[in-house]
Amino acid sequence: MRKLPPVVAILALAAAACSNSASDNPAGGNSAAASAPAEAKPLAGVTVEIAAKWTGDEQASFEKVLKAFEEKTGAKVTYASTGEDTGAYLGPRIQGGNPPDVAILPQPGLVQQYADQKALKPLSSEVLSQIDQNYTPYWKELGSAGGQVYGVLVKAAHKSLIWYRQGAFDDAGAQEAASWDDLIGKTAQTLADSGTAPFALCAASGWTLTDLFENVYLSSAGPENYDKLAKHEIPWTDPSVTTALEKMAQIFGKKDFMLGGSSGALQTDFPTCVTQVYGQKKAAMVIEADFVAASVGQSGAKVGEEAKIMPFPKAGDTEPVVLGGDVGVVMKDSKGAQALLEFLASKEGGEVWAKEPGYLSPNRNVSPDNYPSELTKQLAQTIISAGEAVRYDMSDLAPSAFGGTDGKGEWKHLQDFLRDPKDIKGIQQKLEADAAKAYGK
Repeated sequence: MRKLPPVVAILALAAAACSNSASDNPAGGNSAAASAPAEAKPLAGVTVEIAAKWTGDEQASFEKVLKAFEEKTGAKVTYASTGEDTGAYLGPRIQGGNPPDVAILPQPGLVQQYADQKALKPLSSEVLSQIDQNYTPYWKELGSAGGQVYGVLVKAAHKSLIWYRQGAFDDAGAQEAASWDDLIGKTAQTLADSGTAPFALCAASGWTLTDLFENVYLSSAGPENYDKLAKHEIPWTDPSVTTALEKMAQIFGKKDFMLGGSSGALQTDFPTCVTQVYGQKKAAMVIEADFVAASVGQSGAKVGEEAKIMPFPKAGDTEPVVLGGDVGVVMKDSKGAQALLEFLASKEGGEVWAKEPGYLSPNRNVSPDNYPSELTKQLAQTIISAGEAVRYDMSDLAPSAFGGTDGKGEWKHLQDFLRDPKDIKGIQQKLEADAAKAYGK
């Protein structure tokens, strides 16, 4: 396994960041509400509705953050789950004039879409102050549209990981893979030969297939082409896309590489695929982000022992690091809505959340000491100090109709590709036709 940054270095960097933050802001990065007496409840009687996609373990972790906000301010927060398709949930509510006070958007592309619809409220000076104190300009830009900041990246995800079950590797004599060719020709084949399905794919959740494509494409096509495809400056019929799909077909085209074959994969959602690896012990690997850790714990496995990770292996000249994240926006300009987003953007709010599994903060002032494992501490630092080759999740940057809608665009066509991995040309043509519509080209 390629080495992640040493924990000692991480802690040193974090300590310096926190020290600087404390000297600049004696309140510890939390605004006027933080300086109020402990007994003061500035939002007593105020109700705030927040909508996000999280369910299960992720929702439970987030509700602990909301509870901390309630105890601090006296506000009452109600949580509404949008389901996988956030746009489908919010659209009718926006049109009906009854949006939630705050929404968490899983695709930054939705920030631009809703800004164009005049559905978002500019952030208050207090929220902007938290962003400037705690975030790099790159993250701030992801929450902006037309030069106006509308969103805060409240949760980040490291998507260039493969989780594996140590027991399955030991039983088969399999090793971590340093390259895509090793992953396919050695690691996966060794596991399949031993009678264990190498991969549990969560293909019923189409976004997991876009994550796989993005890692393969960034590595095989390089950062420059990645940026062009993300902006639809090159078509989906480009030869670089063909190459990436050919590599994915090395998994999709082998039924014994996927638990249940293509049919089983397409009927398995996230996080059921994680349970198949660590709870049911039917497969050896899951290709997904750091937030898999939340479901690993529910299966009874321990991260770093039975549940281990390897960096996504290079499929070309670039070592891929694809990041994802969730952006908080205000849809009703109220004191409670702005205060909640201010709390989520603060060091204090981030550190409450960081104590829970399956969470990484893009907030540079959240101390790694808060994370529950050494692994999570290291992954958090890779996000904060990522290099020039790091790229944001391509589908999340795309218009939602193409990159983030169940049964449409990328989600649908990559699922169809899993069903018939021989039809690469046909899938590319369908991807391009939908991209052209979504991008208006």
